[in-house]
Amino acid sequence: MLSSAFSVLFVVFFLLTLALRYWLARRHIRHVLAHRDRVPAEFAARIPLDAHRKAADYTVARTRYALIHTLWSSAVLIGFTLLGGLQALSNTILHLLGPGMMHQIGLVVAYTVVAGMLDLPFGYWFQFVLEQRFGFNKMTVGLWLADMVKGTLLGAVIGLPLLWLVLTLMDKAGSLWWLYTWAVWCGFQLLAMVLYPSVIAPMFNKFTPLSDDSLKARIEGLMARVGFASKGLFVMDGSKRSSHGNAYFSGFGANKRIVFFDTLLERLAPSEIEAVLAHELGHFKLKHIVKRIVVMFALSLAFLALLGWLKEQVWFYEGLGVHPILGQANDAMALLLFMLALPVFTFPFAPLSSISSRKHEFEADAFAASHADAGDLVSALVKMYEDNASTLTPDPIHSAFYDSHPPASVRIRHLQTAGAA
Repeated sequence: MLSSAFSVLFVVFFLLTLALRYWLARRHIRHVLAHRDRVPAEFAARIPLDAHRKAADYTVARTRYALIHTLWSSAVLIGFTLLGGLQALSNTILHLLGPGMMHQIGLVVAYTVVAGMLDLPFGYWFQFVLEQRFGFNKMTVGLWLADMVKGTLLGAVIGLPLLWLVLTLMDKAGSLWWLYTWAVWCGFQLLAMVLYPSVIAPMFNKFTPLSDDSLKARIEGLMARVGFASKGLFVMDGSKRSSHGNAYFSGFGANKRIVFFDTLLERLAPSEIEAVLAHELGHFKLKHIVKRIVVMFALSLAFLALLGWLKEQVWFYEGLGVHPILGQANDAMALLLFMLALPVFTFPFAPLSSISSRKHEFEADAFAASHADAGDLVSALVKMYEDNASTLTPDPIHSAFYDSHPPASVRIRHLQTAGAA
């Protein structure tokens, strides 16, 4: 009875989420196309009409791609759950490896491989058809495959021991396993933040020290003004994969480093680069990153506690198309089902995350305006909108669900107000 009720609840939320995603995508496409042939007044002097049309076409193409991908992913989700895909996969692995930890780990690995293969054509099409058509792709098929192999090996080296530890805690640590797992997960996340800049990122990109002495002096002056200590200023060879540009800082504690895409340095003036970096440093000085980490840890604790209860409920498995193995651990299956079902129930709450993120963006912009020239940041953002073919006219409701940054016109107005102040 409970399993049937949960199946119905899952299907209702699944259809609600799918319909909501479809409605948002169609709204976004109509809105962008309706404004395709006219540059917004505040950008008319800076953005050519051809660039505005390209951004509209690129946005529409990406949205249509995302919609098709969503439909495919939804079909795969139903195939793995209600249609018995995970059950069949579990039976096969159980037959090959027998019961125990090998079955548990093998099930997760098998799911990861199958799901990755089913999604592979979409990744290829996005990179070598969509991005290629709009002039953004710089990757070769060889580099794309090499990245995939390195990512897979890295995931295996890091993920398999972590998976073994989590499954062991779920099986051996008693009713509070979820609390111990949460502690392990938090420690792993913090360690990854420390190791990523110097160990993981260089496996995929080349990082060279910033060689422009005048720009370096300008940036070091900014860092001194805001009280930010960095382990180095680096340029990343982003142009070997894409013509998109960006800047960011990564790391944790004393291991922080500032990274510029080479494409960004080629496009922006030194004063604009300083303004962009002032915005990024604003996130650090205003403790946005710490706040995000705290929220992430709090949510992960809540979700793990929920999983700790659900994994003991037979209706949770049966309601999602799986018959738990009586007398044996079903921990890997519980993890997979929870991972698959959770987004179905949480997507309607996505605007809550966007609201918080946008608030942080406005605060970082205000910080940048007080430590650099707001006009330079506006100029840099306009160039980045044009170079990245970011639409200036997103649908407001679609943007509220998906966009972590405010719409261009809103953000520029806030910056101009901050600059005048």
